[in-house]
Amino acid sequence: MEISLLQQMYKDVLVGIPLAKESHHYTSLLNLCVEQSPGRDESCNRMHLPSTNGGIRSHQDADMSNVVVPTTADTSNSFANVNSSFCPREVMLLQLTLIKMMVAKAESQEIEFNTRQKYCEIFVLLLKEAKIDSKLICLLGSYDQLLSHMASKSLASLVYFQLKEENALNVTWLTFSLKTLSGFPANTQVAECLWTLTTIIKDMLKDEVLTKAGILKKMLAPLDAVLEGFYNSILFHHFDSHHYTSPYSEAANNLISFIDLLEALLASRIELELPLRCQRVLFLKVSYILKLISSSIHYLIKKKLIMFLKKCVLYKSREDANSGSLFLQNPSLYEDMIALSNAVLQVVNLAWLNRILLSEKASYFGGSETVPGDGTQGGTDQTVLRALSLVVLKALEFKFQNSATEAEIRGEFQSSMSQLLLFWRSHLKASLQFHPVVHHCEWVSLIFIEQDDDMWEAAKALLLIYLKFDRLLHDAADNLSQKEEETWNFLTHASAYNPHCIFLFFLEKIAFDSTVLLDFLISSETCFLEYLVRYLKLLSKDWHQFVDVCNGFDTKDGTFQSISSVKQEKQSCMTDESLQNACCEPEPQTLVALAASHSYLVFTTEQGDNEVVESNQSNSLICTDSTSLLGSLQSLVNYDSSEDSELESDGKECLVNTKQVPLNNEGEVRIRETVCSYTDDKQNTLKCEVLPLKQKGSNTLSCLTCTASSDNVIPLRTMLYKSIKCLEELQKAISRLQRRNLFPYNPSALLKLLSQVEKISKNVNPQ
Repeated sequence: MEISLLQQMYKDVLVGIPLAKESHHYTSLLNLCVEQSPGRDESCNRMHLPSTNGGIRSHQDADMSNVVVPTTADTSNSFANVNSSFCPREVMLLQLTLIKMMVAKAESQEIEFNTRQKYCEIFVLLLKEAKIDSKLICLLGSYDQLLSHMASKSLASLVYFQLKEENALNVTWLTFSLKTLSGFPANTQVAECLWTLTTIIKDMLKDEVLTKAGILKKMLAPLDAVLEGFYNSILFHHFDSHHYTSPYSEAANNLISFIDLLEALLASRIELELPLRCQRVLFLKVSYILKLISSSIHYLIKKKLIMFLKKCVLYKSREDANSGSLFLQNPSLYEDMIALSNAVLQVVNLAWLNRILLSEKASYFGGSETVPGDGTQGGTDQTVLRALSLVVLKALEFKFQNSATEAEIRGEFQSSMSQLLLFWRSHLKASLQFHPVVHHCEWVSLIFIEQDDDMWEAAKALLLIYLKFDRLLHDAADNLSQKEEETWNFLTHASAYNPHCIFLFFLEKIAFDSTVLLDFLISSETCFLEYLVRYLKLLSKDWHQFVDVCNGFDTKDGTFQSISSVKQEKQSCMTDESLQNACCEPEPQTLVALAASHSYLVFTTEQGDNEVVESNQSNSLICTDSTSLLGSLQSLVNYDSSEDSELESDGKECLVNTKQVPLNNEGEVRIRETVCSYTDDKQNTLKCEVLPLKQKGSNTLSCLTCTASSDNVIPLRTMLYKSIKCLEELQKAISRLQRRNLFPYNPSALLKLLSQVEKISKNVNPQ
């Protein structure tokens, strides 16, 4: 074979030039030089190629009894005319690349019909005459990882091509898959088989034109029983955690490959009206995965399993978003989510979370070590912490949405939430030294604030649980007594699911910036729209509770402040000189929760948290927060740039300086450095200045310095005013975008709810 001919064929296929010669000519160029001994099965065990250019790893201890290694004469005959600069391995890699490329071109509508027909003829000859599928299966067993990977990709492409174009399942590949998976654990070389099946499913899901249900069922149905048996075998019957302590072992490679396959099966489930058993087994037998997560397996595998479990609990949300189907109309999904939720909550109540050892180092791109001079302290893996937390919250949400009475769910809910709160505290001990948490509802924003989609999934889950409890309570008794009402309110705070607290703590973290909320509403990556609609409906009916919680944030004796505040007996004016010398360092905070007027529980942290911090200067107050202003300083869009974005409040003057900084390839971040001064009717002033972002090496992202007149005290209803003002600004921003047809969907229902809240606030709390 002339290597120049193969190279020319590659160039022609790459640019889409029609292949002029006969199909047999090109078939001979693509025919792989893989020899098999008589009587050997398709798996070929482990195949070795001539070791040229150091391209293949040495395996001196491997069993070579059944492996055929081409002799020098065979190799010279097969590659007689190959340029000396090309070794057989490189030629084979070029052939595999060409096969993969031609399959992609044959499926593309941009390529001329005659050219695509030519490619199809070549594939038919390769499969029927050259037995290319058997040779690719043999290559899967190569110790050369690149050859094995490319063979898997090419085989998956050809199997999928046959399914799509001929509506036929490749018998050679099916036989190989059945024999390999059913032979486990006697046959431990299963990773390559799993790779191929996973790639076929992913290619199928990426096809936007194909009706997937038919061919997906055609492919998976023969493998259904074998896949369920393999699930039981690899995760339970033959599982030994000692084999999985290294991510480079064959056992770990098999397990990681199987987790990838389970993720593909989960994603493909939505395509079938009645899912197969292999698509449901991960829900019905999730206890196997839960045991693995708390075992001594390598952290990489543990993390992969936890992230997969998170995808399982979020599957319903994705299905509803994609198809708009009603959950109760899908009996199999209902049963599966019940089984998953029961299994998760059962182990959580048995202290399962405490047995999970999370990494003590933060995750870094490309490694696990801190960059010298970065100043970042290692800690618990926040990604895994959030994922585990969300798994528990979503399990609670689903379990209790399908419960009939309040009594049957209260005990289990309180038990699960207490376990979760202990889990959070145990893994954030370092953070609590600087930011003590005294109110349980603040944990939600602290844990999830760095991941928007997880944040609103968690908030929505807790909101739905609250609404379920509230409905069951009022169904049982039309009018609750004052004591029952107080007990109910106490429990919502004690178990960290009071929706008003959660929402207000989040607003604090984003410095009451309405543009951050607008970003979430416009984004399709979060469920914030669904959450906000549900919460605004609750707010309209539960206004008095919202006001009570706001008062709890503001009251002097029952201070319900954020972790960025410092309590003082008297707040006085900071001079210009002290402003210039102010340091943005975290100070100890005093945080006590809940309005005393309603006899709520007062939550405290470690000893010393309740000490009042005295300032070195009696006339100064520095309020520091290293995280709450990040969202407001990095709003994705400057929504105030429209032509009629006039000042929307009396007595407010704002000076806005905008800088544009590139943010990957998605656009620009408008970082706003805002200096605002507010003046009320009594000429009492409150000035807020946003100082520059942190300098290199500083641990503080931003510093908010607040000053008040020495003769006046900040009004008690600060939290109520700020939160309502934020919602009003959000309403006006949405209205402006709607008038210009710039809002991505019809926000009429949302605007109606926001207007209703504004009307209630003005009627109940006239200014």
